[in-house]
Amino acid sequence: MSADVWTSPVTVVSALSLAAWLWLLLARGFFWRTDVTLPARREPAAWPSVCVVVPARDEAAVLPASLPSLLAQDYPGRAEVFLVDDGSTDGTGELAGELARRHGGLTLTVTSPGEPPAGWTGKLWAVRHGIALARARGPEYLLLTDADIAHAPDSLRELVAAAGDGGFEVVSQMARLRVVSGWERLVVPAFVYFFAQLYPFRWIARRGRTAAAAGGCVLLRAETAERARIPEAIRHAVIDDVALARAVKGAGGRVWLGLAERVDSVRPYPRLGDLWRMVSRSAYAQLRHNPLVLAGTVAGLALVYLVPPLAVVVGAARGETAAALLGGAAWLVLAGTYAPMLRYYRQPLWLAPLLPFTAFLYLLMTVDSAVQHYRGRGAAWKGRTYARPDVVPDEG
Repeated sequence: MSADVWTSPVTVVSALSLAAWLWLLLARGFFWRTDVTLPARREPAAWPSVCVVVPARDEAAVLPASLPSLLAQDYPGRAEVFLVDDGSTDGTGELAGELARRHGGLTLTVTSPGEPPAGWTGKLWAVRHGIALARARGPEYLLLTDADIAHAPDSLRELVAAAGDGGFEVVSQMARLRVVSGWERLVVPAFVYFFAQLYPFRWIARRGRTAAAAGGCVLLRAETAERARIPEAIRHAVIDDVALARAVKGAGGRVWLGLAERVDSVRPYPRLGDLWRMVSRSAYAQLRHNPLVLAGTVAGLALVYLVPPLAVVVGAARGETAAALLGGAAWLVLAGTYAPMLRYYRQPLWLAPLLPFTAFLYLLMTVDSAVQHYRGRGAAWKGRTYARPDVVPDEG
């Protein structure tokens, strides 16, 4: 094989892609492994009190599948639930009260804070209102959970035991998202895979700078929340879960994040458009509204995810065997790292080689997020739009 073959542009780019994948495989906190679940834990001698805060905006469609699971928590200590109706127009608050009367269980308080003032996202304004009510009860822990999250009966017990035994100020679980429709099968497992690639779970538990949480299920020490000024310190954040974890680590706290075993999101995303809006609403905020970071992200996604299959095709078509082999090796590593996440989501492994196509969709969603931002539309969610970074800083 001549030296010219190894210096052709296709071969060089293929070699760079494979090198990137070998680095990701071995030096990125083993992000691709799915064995980071709740750490070993012992039950406390006395169970601390907990207040559960649920911000909810137009959640009547999912509450019947989620709220009863919270009310039915088998928790030995004192616990109660505060559902904060964030300006819903679909009867969310009324339905919550009806579900509590029908199912019983933990005490439920339904309240509404009104529209958020300038400088606050709606969700965090609702969280602030809920935490203020909870503090009057003097709880040791706060469980911040979204209205679409269904918890197993022992979920709260396990979270509190893990936090106390491990000495964590935050214990957060990445809820298992719904995977039913074809688009959900293609896009959803990759969402969690990419998140873990950005924030390797093993690194988060260390005392280093890497910090993240999953907003659907965050157990937080009440004392730490006050010390870290949560939610006031992150009141603008679109990506509030990551901002919360950063604030806690900045205040000297320890954070743990892992995959959930029996905490599930019941929110459906049946069409590509639903998933597109879910990702694009905050993708550019993740990049801190920085066009240079956007360009680097697009280039990185292309090198890591798009080059391997393209190198196989182009290398085979042009007779550049080295390029095809290098691209094939990178594609194999890529698919191999994705397989554990597919198994976690109980999906067929033949989806693993399709990850480059899914990554291309995410690339387009990210670019679209930037386009919407510069058109003044910004991050939009349930009728609210946060258009400018000076109104909603890029905390995530």
